Amino acid sequence: MPAIRFDQVSKTYRGGQVRALDGVSFEIAQGEFFGLLGPNGAGKTSLISILAGLSQASGGSIQVHGHDVVSDYAAARRALGIVPQELVFDPFFSVREALEIQSGYFGVRNNGAWITELLENLGLADKARANMRQLSGGMKRRVLVAQALVHRPPVIVLDEPTAGVDVELRQTLWQFIARLNREGHTVLLTTHYLEEAEALCQRLAMLKQGRIVALDRTSDLLAGRASTMLRFKTDAALPPSLAAQSRVTGRIVQIKAHDAAEVETILATLRAAACPVEDLEIGRADLEDVFLEIMQGAGQ
Repeated sequence: MPAIRFDQVSKTYRGGQVRALDGVSFEIAQGEFFGLLGPNGAGKTSLISILAGLSQASGGSIQVHGHDVVSDYAAARRALGIVPQELVFDPFFSVREALEIQSGYFGVRNNGAWITELLENLGLADKARANMRQLSGGMKRRVLVAQALVHRPPVIVLDEPTAGVDVELRQTLWQFIARLNREGHTVLLTTHYLEEAEALCQRLAMLKQGRIVALDRTSDLLAGRASTMLRFKTDAALPPSLAAQSRVTGRIVQIKAHDAAEVETILATLRAAACPVEDLEIGRADLEDVFLEIMQGAGQ
């Protein structure tokens, strides 16, 4: 039995005029660390909202550990711990009180030891008695993670959990989530930080315009589309023949090359145009390169 099964899930708005999801189907195995990727508007949040019971699908079904999220919603939601994108908190309680109340929502008694462990592992121990209003945005996000985990759900859903947070929180969060995954928890991650997805996720699904355009093991996605990448810095304008095929971020330029001969051709073109380069590197494509290639090719 899979941890999560999406079966032909569709979602339309405005009387069917806008289709956010178009027959999405895939399964996530128990104990898997799975990534759901896609550009803004691809349908990721719509899919998570239906999974969480915050929205109703226009068609299809979703099951969590065999429990339908509509007909058996109570059991499905007990199996889920969801960290939302938005910072949602009750301003009238301390951090520990918020976690104790969240435990009560799920009928979990005598949960003090696990709450203490959550506070310690998420760097919240010294904020346990602080009112939620007094916390920074990053600390509030840590509390959201703790709330999602307080009832020990077998399936953890992280919807952009590190958006706008500092490096320390990212490291703390991923160390703890990786530990829970090793202990058997299933993790579903949506993120725009593709280096996180590449490092953490065993399998990936990519959404574009409400449809799955790629679904495979992370290693196979990288291997199947791997190519040589030239990366360098320059303050000069690129020759037109290279500019058309380059990805430029500030001073950093990345150009795909299929083989050594093409690498030499690119370098010769740069020399002929008197385009100075710094910090030249030749490496393999990463997940960001693969993601952009798939997104640009899908639906063309």
